Amino acid sequence: MADTLIGAMLPTLNAPDELSAEHLRQTIKIRTMSGAIASAGGQGGQLVLTFAYNAILARLISPHDFGLVATAMVVAGFLQVFKDAGLSTATIQRDDITYAQVSNLFWLNVVVGGSAMLGMAATAPVVAWFFHQRELVGISVALSIAFLLEGLVVQQVAILNRQMRFALLSGVELGCAAAGFLIGVIMALTNWGYWSLVGATLSTTVFRVTTVWTLSRWRPQWPARGSGTRPLVRFGADLTLVGIVYALSRGCDSLLIGRYLGSDAVGLYSRATALVTRPLERLIAPVYAVIVPALSRLQTEPERYRRAFVQVFDGLAIAAFVLAGLLFPLSDALVKVILGDKWDAAAPIFAALTFAVVYLPLASATSWLYTSQGRGRDLLVTTCVGAAIMVVAFLAGLQFGATGVAIAYSASSLFLILPLTFYIAGRAGPVTTRDLWVTAAAHLPVFFTVLGATWLAREWIAPSFAAFAQILASMAAGGVAGAAALCVFRRSRQATIRILSRLHELRIDQLHNRILRCTSTGLNI
Repeated sequence: MADTLIGAMLPTLNAPDELSAEHLRQTIKIRTMSGAIASAGGQGGQLVLTFAYNAILARLISPHDFGLVATAMVVAGFLQVFKDAGLSTATIQRDDITYAQVSNLFWLNVVVGGSAMLGMAATAPVVAWFFHQRELVGISVALSIAFLLEGLVVQQVAILNRQMRFALLSGVELGCAAAGFLIGVIMALTNWGYWSLVGATLSTTVFRVTTVWTLSRWRPQWPARGSGTRPLVRFGADLTLVGIVYALSRGCDSLLIGRYLGSDAVGLYSRATALVTRPLERLIAPVYAVIVPALSRLQTEPERYRRAFVQVFDGLAIAAFVLAGLLFPLSDALVKVILGDKWDAAAPIFAALTFAVVYLPLASATSWLYTSQGRGRDLLVTTCVGAAIMVVAFLAGLQFGATGVAIAYSASSLFLILPLTFYIAGRAGPVTTRDLWVTAAAHLPVFFTVLGATWLAREWIAPSFAAFAQILASMAAGGVAGAAALCVFRRSRQATIRILSRLHELRIDQLHNRILRCTSTGLNI
């Protein structure tokens, strides 16, 4: 039995073939672009699924039930950082890494994930007492299982990211999300209430773990001493501390609302937050997945590193400004169409949070610099100071209800935390603080153009339309105005042309590779 278990864990490929990333350096451009397209396609599919899922469940489940699960997720969010413990980034970021090192990191992830599971289950009664909701005991215990399951695939996913196999990862994430969402909808239709949300979360995790283990050819060996794992763990520990501080600060809004304003208020706040953060996650996640491995491979080429980052940052800033300009004027209509009439009270919260659409992508981009350069301590300092500012802002906004908390979050993020983040991120490395400010500020005219056109269309053209038609008409006007702005303003025009040219180059490279493959095998195209 033991021999069978050990045999199942032994590598099926040689370690150098599985873990080496040296061969990626020469094709970094095409891999980055093709990976970005694959990841964006997968994230776009998940975004559509998420909106459909929320639209259906918001009509089947009450704000109170959403609030119960959102309250439990506050605690889960504090522990979420332990499912990874920063060790996946350590695997991706290192130029050279051994099989023994990754295997040791795997077992650490399992231990940490199991500990997080036990911690959340053990504190479930305390959480239920704190929020005056006894249902939170069962919800917390059930959700805690996901920590152990996620710990089983951290290193497999990190290796796939290191090898820049983004199309495979995107397909896995999309398929598992679809299966989990389907189970959640079926449970809601059969009157499982808040357990539908728990079932969707757990089933998605189970499908993901099963699929990754089936597709990944890497298997861990038993833990080994003297493998040089300590520096990787130290780097991961820095990132874990960052995650803990961020989770504590970012979860304080829901915690305070749940404690002092009740589950209904948490339900409204959580759905409004989801409408803002889900599109951003789908925008940022594919870029992060592609750019961090790419930048990590370019650490020895500072100018190439800087150019690659600034070009991607250009595109991300444009996308963030366009999205923010479209969302704010249409907050009422979007909430009505996506969530339904009983969620009207979430509209002002959503409107206040739309300004965070600008902050989150720009601040997240600085994390690429920290992680790809191994600057865990700088990231920790930035996060700690930003967290202190954010918590003070939440406390100040709480007296004005959930909407006040949302306004406090957006204002403190944009005007206090973002300048601090740019300053610290640009103090070291090829990308300077000036690079960050100049790139972001260059696309502000696009934001105001889209915002103004969308607002005017909503006020003058579409006020008599139904909510869905109002969204279509106003977004069309904002989109046309945004396209015109991208042509008129020089920096935005250059960034757009650069992106389009990269896509064109990718198509040519893919066609060239196809011709070479077909020629070498004697096949017709």
